Amino acid sequence: MNFTQMHERLRMELLRRIRRGTLSVSLLARQTGYGQSHLSNFLHNRRQLSLKAMDRILVAQQLAAADLLPSHRHSDDPPVESALSTVPVVSHSVALFEPNIRPAAVQSRLHLPAHALDSVRARASAGRRAWQRFVAVRIPPSDSPPMHPLVLPDALAVIDRHYNSLAPYRQDRPNLYAVRRHAHLAVRYVDFLAQRLVLRPHNVTFPVELLELEPDGSPNDLITGRIVLILNEP
Repeated sequence: MNFTQMHERLRMELLRRIRRGTLSVSLLARQTGYGQSHLSNFLHNRRQLSLKAMDRILVAQQLAAADLLPSHRHSDDPPVESALSTVPVVSHSVALFEPNIRPAAVQSRLHLPAHALDSVRARASAGRRAWQRFVAVRIPPSDSPPMHPLVLPDALAVIDRHYNSLAPYRQDRPNLYAVRRHAHLAVRYVDFLAQRLVLRPHNVTFPVELLELEPDGSPNDLITGRIVLILNEP
């Protein structure tokens, strides 16, 4: 990876942190001592940073240069995805916002039978095709009741982030999605009506929820991916 590529990866990582509410331009300015206009020009791709400035931002945001390398891993670590049979288990925020899963973001690994996911069909929007495809998240007890008994407390849900289309995967059943609901991830059935995403629970005693799209937004922006597998632990 050359300097320009690393520069762009740093910019995209900072923008992701800003979108999910863990960073702001003013906070970054206080952390680094650089002016807000200087940082804003960098974030909007109107100027480049010096190597010294990049180093200062990496330190302020507790990032290592290796975190910007999507294929980097320690020699004694197994691959994050190996023949699509090993899926990284990550936090909800990583599943929602990080295209490439950093080794430090992997909480554990879910081992599936060899080639278990090979035949899963993708249907991704253009911006999503470069994302690392399969991730798994754990559903906490507080989030599982609307999907009971399909999703039990502490279930693992495997997400195909290359399927963020509303087109049905199978004609005889609705798709189950991981959806960005504000800054959180929710597992729901999804419809699109009157410029709103309609989030439907499996348990009908819970209410339907509506998510407003941003101006010029697309439903694809809020859909993290299709749930391809749910593992409910006994």
